[in-house]
Amino acid sequence: MDVDRPEVRTQAGVLRGEAGRAGTAVFRGVPFAEPPVGALRFGAPRPARSWDGVREATAFGTPPPQSAVFGMDALAPSDADDGDWLTLNVWTPDPAPGAGHPVMVWLFGGAYVIGMSGQPEYDGGRLAEEGVVLVTLNYRLGVEGFAQIEGAPANRGLLDQVAALAWVRDNIRAFGGDPDRVTVFGESAGAGCLAALLSMPRAAGLFRRAITQSVPGPFLSAPLAADIAGEFAAELGLRPTVDDLGGVEPGLLSAAADAVGARMERYAHRWGVLAHTAIPLAPVVDGDVLPRAPWEALTAGAARDIELLAGHTRDEYRLFMALDGTLGEELTEERATAALRTFSPGAGGGGDAGNARGAGGAGGVGGEEAYRKAVPGLDAAGLYELVRSDWLFRMPSLHLAEAQVAGGGRAHVYELVWETPGMGGLLGACHGLDVPLVFGNLRGGLPTVLFGEAPPAEAEELSALFRAAWTGFAAGRGPGWPAYDTDRRPVRLFDTRPTVTAYPEEVSRELWRDHVFGALPLLG
Repeated sequence: MDVDRPEVRTQAGVLRGEAGRAGTAVFRGVPFAEPPVGALRFGAPRPARSWDGVREATAFGTPPPQSAVFGMDALAPSDADDGDWLTLNVWTPDPAPGAGHPVMVWLFGGAYVIGMSGQPEYDGGRLAEEGVVLVTLNYRLGVEGFAQIEGAPANRGLLDQVAALAWVRDNIRAFGGDPDRVTVFGESAGAGCLAALLSMPRAAGLFRRAITQSVPGPFLSAPLAADIAGEFAAELGLRPTVDDLGGVEPGLLSAAADAVGARMERYAHRWGVLAHTAIPLAPVVDGDVLPRAPWEALTAGAARDIELLAGHTRDEYRLFMALDGTLGEELTEERATAALRTFSPGAGGGGDAGNARGAGGAGGVGGEEAYRKAVPGLDAAGLYELVRSDWLFRMPSLHLAEAQVAGGGRAHVYELVWETPGMGGLLGACHGLDVPLVFGNLRGGLPTVLFGEAPPAEAEELSALFRAAWTGFAAGRGPGWPAYDTDRRPVRLFDTRPTVTAYPEEVSRELWRDHVFGALPLLG
């Protein structure tokens, strides 16, 4: 084999990639499904067609349509005819059948509306150097992937991920991977997708281990999702049906969703707590593709045969405060009170009836009082950040691990507490900080915001610890610390000197102890 232009034979045909770093090989833009355009728009993914000859696999595939957040829409085509969005990329230390390396499949985050596998921070070269076959993939986002559209299957973005995992099962041996040792890992919306995959019958048997980094709590009931999709379509003077939306350019649909997202609070009387966020889309508990919310499904044992590694960062919401300009500012008591009454347990932040049981379901004024009593020395900004961190990422992540244990499965838990030097240290251990640390890509783009132009030695050392834990877990050796149990609650704290301790966010854990995360309802 030409080491500079390696070739592999997949079920669909021969691919020619290129040499990667340190003897690895990389294959980019590999189709795992047909382009979902034309008659296939809003449909379940169909396997990619085969080809004759050798297909070049040196360029990333077309990004899926994007929201305008951070200008991401400029990176994706707005023409519905250019829909070769369903591609994946493979980095491998040894593209030889029978090499038997463990496989890691990455699901990127981005609030279910932005993201693409070709972003530099997702380059898989360093993880491949650690001895794993690394797969990244594009999946449908926004209206294309998650809106509840009449005549279309729900959760098309999740179905795309299932199709990619089926491709991995059928083809990864040719790249030197072991199809019986597949670990899926994802962060933020990617972790939310993975939590859904753990619950989905269609994904059963496609992966053996899962790593969820900052699982977001919002999942939507089918009535709520349908109501939101109706607003997207109404923005264009249309109905939320395949017939009406099938001919609309993806860019226009993304813009319509952005317009609704910009006025979310208008819908609080119907959408409840979701209307106080900027997240109009999420996986839908539709009873078919996703039969139950992940926490309920895992408690019932849906993923007991899958090993889980779950965690979050300590200062999850601080990044979003930086983005909206409130980080470092003095927040008013009124704003803190509103956040506590909206997002505390029992305030409508869970499922069909607020999902609170017993004393933990304080909610409203009671939820505000419970938080203030539990952390009496915290100022308004601290309370605002704490409750939003707990509701959005920290408690959903912890509860997922506890649900896995309750269902008879095995889980390991971590928290990232190392404070990044970015923005003068104001970001702390913020949301998304673990992504460049896991991939080992600490320079350029978002990593530069987090670490500065010259990442400190501490960041490199911490990155090595993350990569060793993630690849060790994928290989079946475990991440390097004990499994979680609800008596001792051992948790790995990732810091310059990592330690194992009882779950450190005890105040939040107690406040949310009796809360049940589930599908958010349509009100009224």
